[in-house]
Amino acid sequence: MAKRDYYEVLGVSKTATQDEIKKAYRKIALANHPDTHPNDKAAEERFKEASEAYEILSDPKKRSNYDQYGFAGVDGMGGAGNYSNVYRDFSDIFGGANGFADIFESFFGGGRRSSTRSGGRQGSSLRYELTIDFNEAVMGCKKEISFSHKVKCESCNGTGGTGRRTCPTCHGSGQVARGSGFFQVATTCPTCQGTGSIVDNPCATCHGSGTVRKSEKLVVTIPAGVETGSRLTLRGKGDAGEAGGPDGDLYIFITVREDKYFVRQDQDVYLQVPISYPQAVLGTEIFVPTIDGSEIKVSIPSGTQSGDILRLKGKGFPYINSSQRGNMYLKIVVNVPKRVSLKARRILKELSEELEETDKPTPMEYED
Repeated sequence: MAKRDYYEVLGVSKTATQDEIKKAYRKIALANHPDTHPNDKAAEERFKEASEAYEILSDPKKRSNYDQYGFAGVDGMGGAGNYSNVYRDFSDIFGGANGFADIFESFFGGGRRSSTRSGGRQGSSLRYELTIDFNEAVMGCKKEISFSHKVKCESCNGTGGTGRRTCPTCHGSGQVARGSGFFQVATTCPTCQGTGSIVDNPCATCHGSGTVRKSEKLVVTIPAGVETGSRLTLRGKGDAGEAGGPDGDLYIFITVREDKYFVRQDQDVYLQVPISYPQAVLGTEIFVPTIDGSEIKVSIPSGTQSGDILRLKGKGFPYINSSQRGNMYLKIVVNVPKRVSLKARRILKELSEELEETDKPTPMEYED
């Protein structure tokens, strides 16, 4: 079944503010909460559909891409399977109700810091912003990054201390129920902070957490073809898990600096090239630069008009981890000189007479 428009899903206009979008999502998510609709597949689908719409419309960049290109503009940027914005905003939208986050986790999986019944807490995933040059995105590169994260405490080998036992408040689940009647929400246990266990003799170095903060340097390989918004994932390089829980991940978000001449659109690049009037009329061969730093000979057909586009197949950006490449498009601009010599003026006048030019040109149909 075809996807519905995200604005239609949330019931808001295309000019809706972020507050209006958040309120609309909260209303739909609450109305279709699985606790109030057990075994209701339709409610579950509405919950998922609204979460996907909120993921896109709550992010200014994703929303702009969606407004301009529709679903094609946000393919791979969020949508089904990657609900980073929803995770981020859950405490704000639902007032810190971890129970809702647990329901969300059971539907979509991954992406947030969680407790495990084995007593450990998963480490937080971290975000790192990395800016690279245009040519580095073309060729790929290696970059050294410095960041700070929590690592396993060496003093206690990550145990947090001695005398670990099951938390008497949550009995090892890491959560306690709050509310009454059929509508109850599970929240993080205040005694063990969600780990499911407590330590009688905390480690003096990490104070019972099992982790300490450390600065680290890494050399990261950036593949050829990345673009602004690309994300690299370094598994296990986020914060260390607490009490034996798994480590989080490190997400590296790429920003590519713009080039002075080349304009990128997905894997294709565009370059504007000036030629003279005689070259446009007679045709010629010119040499143009490529994003690889080399030059390529291009044939300009006779009668070329200003604004014509020439395609150079396979001269664009490489697709990540692929031998295929996008295309390069040349936009031809016929350069009209503002000043010419007397000799050139005489030649042009003779040409004008030869072409029988008129001072009453016939209008042309408008072309967008």
